[in-house]
Amino acid sequence: MKQFMDKDFLLSTPTAQTLFHEYAEKMPILDYHCHINPKEIAEDRKFENITQVWLGGDHYKWRQMRTNGVDEYYITGDAPDREKFQKWAETLTKAIGNPLYHWSHLELQRYFGYHGILNGDTAEEVWNLCNAKLQEDSMTVRNLIKQSNVTLICTTDDPIDTLEYHKQIAEDPTFDVQVLPAWRPDKAMNIEKPEYLDYIAKLSEVSNVEVNSFKGLMDALRKRMAFFDSYGCRASDHALEYVMYKPATEAEVEAIFAKRLKGETLTELEKNQFKTAFMISVGKEYNKLGWAMQLHYGTIRDNNTLRYNQLGPDTGYDCINTYDCSQEMAQFLNALNITDELPKTIIYSLNPSVNAAIGTVIGCFQDSKAVGKIQQGSAWWFNDHKVGMTNQMTSLANLSLLGNFIGMLTDSRSFLSYTRHEYFRRIMCELIGGWVENGEYPADMKALKEIVEGISYNNAVKYFGFNL
Repeated sequence: MKQFMDKDFLLSTPTAQTLFHEYAEKMPILDYHCHINPKEIAEDRKFENITQVWLGGDHYKWRQMRTNGVDEYYITGDAPDREKFQKWAETLTKAIGNPLYHWSHLELQRYFGYHGILNGDTAEEVWNLCNAKLQEDSMTVRNLIKQSNVTLICTTDDPIDTLEYHKQIAEDPTFDVQVLPAWRPDKAMNIEKPEYLDYIAKLSEVSNVEVNSFKGLMDALRKRMAFFDSYGCRASDHALEYVMYKPATEAEVEAIFAKRLKGETLTELEKNQFKTAFMISVGKEYNKLGWAMQLHYGTIRDNNTLRYNQLGPDTGYDCINTYDCSQEMAQFLNALNITDELPKTIIYSLNPSVNAAIGTVIGCFQDSKAVGKIQQGSAWWFNDHKVGMTNQMTSLANLSLLGNFIGMLTDSRSFLSYTRHEYFRRIMCELIGGWVENGEYPADMKALKEIVEGISYNNAVKYFGFNL
């Protein structure tokens, strides 16, 4: 029996162990997509206790606590932090096979030096140990980033953001990790939202462009893109609940936008025609700027209306949409490619059954402008576990070039979640090592080193064009 989460955790063969310990483990981290708050980096926040770090905003954990019958008072409610931590510790005991079990213990090992088991009985010990450690200067946000060997972080930012904290970080000579904005224009696209007109008014104000037409909207966004680009932005990010409809004419899109400005209700067709026009328009701008376009889709959001009304979005009530929109994705990419304006694109689907479909779609639009120009993104959200990551990389290897894959990202709001890169790298080395051990790939350590270090870090640096 192997020891619980020892140095060879998830590494069952000598080749996998060599690939991880000699190559993957030593590589820095490039977190090209996350949801951490740049304000906390700028101010070098120090957390008061482990509950603030672990349970504040983490809907992954919230879902499992609810599944364990925990009252909302101990999850998002006003219960004392110590009691919330106790409820999480008791829930974790039952999370066998869940990545949260591994992530939680990796974080305890790497950041707190605790190699025991967290459960209801040890919660008090772990609570005291973690909270004492968090008071040390080594556990401020910036020091957590540094000790995690992170070289660059891309946050997620709205077009109307001032980017003041990015400026503050960039001008601080005492912190050499790059913290760059990533463009997330969902609020400018989601024309059906009740708050849309208020948002457009704010966009007009910050861009100094009167947004009274679709053309005006694009003009305002272009100005904001230039502003983001001046701060080193190299990527956009989109949450799509649709992918592609038959494009409308310019006149039809202007009419749809004018109708919404009047406060009139749009049909589903009009909403989707507008969003299609929006995505094609911004995609062309990304191509001009050399940005990568990240597309996240396959989600049904906010399914629990009762809880949504109480808690709002991003609180753990989303699920996988099983609809396969591969045809629409291909049409969308083609609509940009037909005029040679398709930017570098990363496609993430929450539906793991479309891995193979994505693998074939991306192969239709590769070209010599960038190595691996169109990427299948890392296993995302409900799929970032051992089985999901293994299946995603296996499918990508079967249908494309795994050696060009840009690898893992945290997609997280936690400054301790960099252990997810270690988790991913161990799974990746186990997969590749297994192929070598089985005689499916030669034990060519020079080639394997390039592949493993590329997927771990180097490929993403080259793909986004970061200056590191």
